[in-house]
Amino acid sequence: MRALRSTRQDAGEPGGSGVESNRDFDFTSADFERIRALIHRRAGISLSDHKRDMAYSRLARRLRTLGLDSFREYLDQLEARNDAAEWEAFTNALTTNLTAFFREAHHFPILADFVKRRGSQPVSVWCSAASTGEEPYSIAMTLVEALGDRAAREARVLATDLDTQVLAKADAGVYSFDQVKHLSPERLKRFFFKGTGSHSGLVKVRPELRAMIKFEQLNLTDADYGLRTTFDAIFCRNVMIYFDKPTQAQVLTRFEPLMKPDGLLFAGHSENFTYVTQAFRLRGQTVYELTRGAASAAPRRANDALGVPA
Repeated sequence: MRALRSTRQDAGEPGGSGVESNRDFDFTSADFERIRALIHRRAGISLSDHKRDMAYSRLARRLRTLGLDSFREYLDQLEARNDAAEWEAFTNALTTNLTAFFREAHHFPILADFVKRRGSQPVSVWCSAASTGEEPYSIAMTLVEALGDRAAREARVLATDLDTQVLAKADAGVYSFDQVKHLSPERLKRFFFKGTGSHSGLVKVRPELRAMIKFEQLNLTDADYGLRTTFDAIFCRNVMIYFDKPTQAQVLTRFEPLMKPDGLLFAGHSENFTYVTQAFRLRGQTVYELTRGAASAAPRRANDALGVPA
């Protein structure tokens, strides 16, 4: 039988909100600490104390779906059964996906100028936190605008994320008018179809833009990403803030051999990698490049994942 709804003051518990809340399930400090340990081990995410209410509300949905009575029962089953689908649901529930087209807009003119200077060399870009697709599509639009029709034929964007649900949305490439309202009329006309009838109020990415992007699930905390390519640019924006410093350092170390020696690494506005690693130096506003020593030491890899030469 499901635990009775309880009304209690959270302020006396670590991470509590200080207000009374009605909850279907008891949620103890031990439950939250266990969740924090599991998501850190699984995805490298460090949940701060103020994420306690978020963890409760998102995982309570899983308890209701599974007909379970307590967080302890849910977490026991999660660990004991090693169910890949439930681990995926657990991870998806605790990841945050805040994105928008051309978010942190100053990065895209930098990318455009950078790829223009590369001459006829095919361009490859990795968007390592793709979310629902706005960022990789913004990258692809920038490449087309900078390089013309050649970009659609030769440039490639690898878009990865841990959350399979948001990747499915990104892959579909369908957005509401509200999500694209800040795009110029020229971009809307060039890169999107306008929905009609039952699809009124929606737009869909044109197939030639969609064809430039390869969507894949990838966990940035994995020891081996399985990528056998090097990139002109890597976008890793607003994801490192969820990792502790050792995990950030591990991720940046894994980026090194995947970047061309003169490649660029784009970070989020609140992220600073200079305190994490000496392998990257700041080139501009939240834009980094490999230090000379790191570039010469990074092993070269066969560039076959995206089908473009190194």
